[in-house]
Order: sequence, then structure tokens, then C-alpha cells
Amino acid sequence: MSVHLRACPDAAAHPVKTERHDTDAMTHQTNTGIRRVQTYREHAHGLFVARPFDRHPRIRHWQAHLLPALGVQLCRYAFYQAREHDYYIDIATISRPLGNAAVWEVRDHYLDVIVHEGVTAELVDADELEAAQAAGFISESEARCAQAVADAVLDGLRLARYHVADWLAAEGVQLEWMESQDVEQAQLALGLS
Repeated sequence: MSVHLRACPDAAAHPVKTERHDTDAMTHQTNTGIRRVQTYREHAHGLFVARPFDRHPRIRHWQAHLLPALGVQLCRYAFYQAREHDYYIDIATISRPLGNAAVWEVRDHYLDVIVHEGVTAELVDADELEAAQAAGFISESEARCAQAVADAVLDGLRLARYHVADWLAAEGVQLEWMESQDVEQAQLALGLS
């Protein structure tokens, strides 16, 4: 069990990615467009979202929990081929605009943690954070905060022996996920399988 830091060479600076979830309209707006959402479910710790990935070469379905108090978007992907990882954690600020309880906004802070359940965790895209800060896309204080959140996540995962549910339990969080048969049934209902 170990923690790895993986960086991409010569990361190009790009603006902060902001996603918008509209639970009334059942839509998820990203930098690549607006997509229909299969499931939104609010819970004590945030928001659960599930949707298919249309026409993606590797991923067929995505589930995530937006966890504002932890500063993360915790993702699980269903891959067409062998599983590439168990969880993908986006370090982010998650908020709800005043006056619109149906909307959740996710401001991605570049850093991500990839979890191989019970084995290891990797911090990725630190070079993207550095490039974005140098280009003025993210402030120094936001960058420091993002790094502090990533460090806390990695420390928590290490203490939990890289078991996400155990890390979350230590934070007082218990989550539910769709099982693979539920994902497949939902995709059939939407005509996507």
C-alpha cells in the first residue's frame, strides 16, 4: 500500500472547469456540453448523480457523490473493458447558488486522486494546478486550499488502508452506489445498452 504522485509532462494551462447540475431539469452541464441525467438524489452529505456516458470510447456510465464539506466529487466509472481504477476523486469547491436550490456547481481545482481500492492512491494533475496558477486561472490561496484538501484525502485513505468506505466512515460519511445490474437496467430503460 502506497501513495504515488503522477504528473503529465508539460501540462498546458487551461481555465478552471466548472460543472453545473440542475436537479429540476435533470441535466449536467460540463465544458463539453449538456447531458441528460438518469438519477439525482440529495442526501445528508451532498448530492448523488448517475448518468450514462454517451459515445465515450472507454466509459459507459458515471456515478458521483458531490461532497461539499470534504471538498471532493467522488466518482465511480463503469468501463467497457477492464476496470482502470475503483474511484476517481476530483478536488473541488461545491456550492449552491443563492436562490436556486435545484442547482449545484462544481469548481474543479485540477488535482485528482485515483484510488485502487485496498492497494494504493495516486495524486494526479499537480502540474495542471501549477500551470493554471502561473497563468492566473486560479489564485494562490485556492491552489493552497486544493493541495491541503488533496493531502487530507490522501492521509485519510492511507489510514483507511485505501478503502474508500472506511475513509468516509472516519469522516462521518456513509454513501450508497448503484450496483452494476442497476446501471445496466437503467441504461436499458433509457435505450442506451
